[in-house]
Amino acid sequence: MQTVLITGANRGIGLALSKTYLAQGWQVLAVCRNASPELVESGARVIAGVDVTDQAALNKLADTFTGKKIDLLINNAGILQREALGNLDYASIEQQLNVNAIAPLRVTEAFLGNLQRGAKVAFITSRMGSISDNTSGSYYGYRMSKAALNAAAMSLARDLQPKGIAVAVLHPGYVQTAMVNFGGDISAEESAQRLSQRIADLTLKNSGTFWHSNGDILPW
Repeated sequence: MQTVLITGANRGIGLALSKTYLAQGWQVLAVCRNASPELVESGARVIAGVDVTDQAALNKLADTFTGKKIDLLINNAGILQREALGNLDYASIEQQLNVNAIAPLRVTEAFLGNLQRGAKVAFITSRMGSISDNTSGSYYGYRMSKAALNAAAMSLARDLQPKGIAVAVLHPGYVQTAMVNFGGDISAEESAQRLSQRIADLTLKNSGTFWHSNGDILPW
């Protein structure tokens, strides 16, 4: 049985991904700060109380899985705040950078010992991190954090390639989740199905690709 570790697994895309991989016969390690009833009832192995920005907590978690193989690591945990020029909240911008960009790097490094040749790492990012695709401005913290995440993911794709580990950079689509007040155009379940297909298609040859969940390649 293959094993996937998913962060931010208690709701939205993370919960849908957990259910998708459970349905495909995977063992799911569902990491979150606060477990939702739906996640608890899903059949995943729930690991609650984990703040992905807390290095000590991540190290402690990784220690509990010493020697255990993880076939797929999905960095999904993230936050979205809204800022506009003239009313910027710099503490919020720093928080988004920490959660959305630095934490996924922390998680990946913490579990490097569990990723063997043939393993995959996926980063749930956003096309809002694309510089060339930014036609509307605003959302400073979110855009900056996702652009930083994309840069980190590309470096990891390069550094992990000799180890036989492939990396995907994935935009989930405009998904109907609490993050966007359920105003998206596809469900979390459809997004998760698409994302799982992109991950299935991931190889060392296309490692580092910035994909829309529908299969389109997005501009940086």
